[in-house]
Amino acid sequence: MSDKALENDKSPDGEARCVARMLRVSPQKLNLLAAMIRGKEVARAINDLAFSRKRIATAVGKAVKSAVANAEHLHSLDENSNLVVAEAYVGKCMVMKRFRARARGRSTRIKRPMSSFTVVVRRLEMG
Repeated sequence: MSDKALENDKSPDGEARCVARMLRVSPQKLNLLAAMIRGKEVARAINDLAFSRKRIATAVGKAVKSAVANAEHLHSLDENSNLVVAEAYVGKCMVMKRFRARARGRSTRIKRPMSSFTVVVRRLEMG
């Protein structure tokens, strides 16, 4: 995943987000990781992604770290200021179509989907 693929934009105070686009994985597989980190503290989510056996977990971890960096830069929050993964959701992207040779001179279409991943980190209000 290149740095161009991470899209960062402003959010309300105490909230930051990051969008990772064109991830080479199906939305269904990526949604498993999104469900795994949704609602967790940021440090715990990054640790869970670091030890995940899924291939795309490194790109998801990079997006979470980018959202934390956005929170630090835009709202002067640090990772230790009760940041949680408030939202993590997956969207469809383009689908690459490929063909594979089959028996008797025929071919079959192969679909290779791509996904986008959005993560929102928010400061958890204590009290």
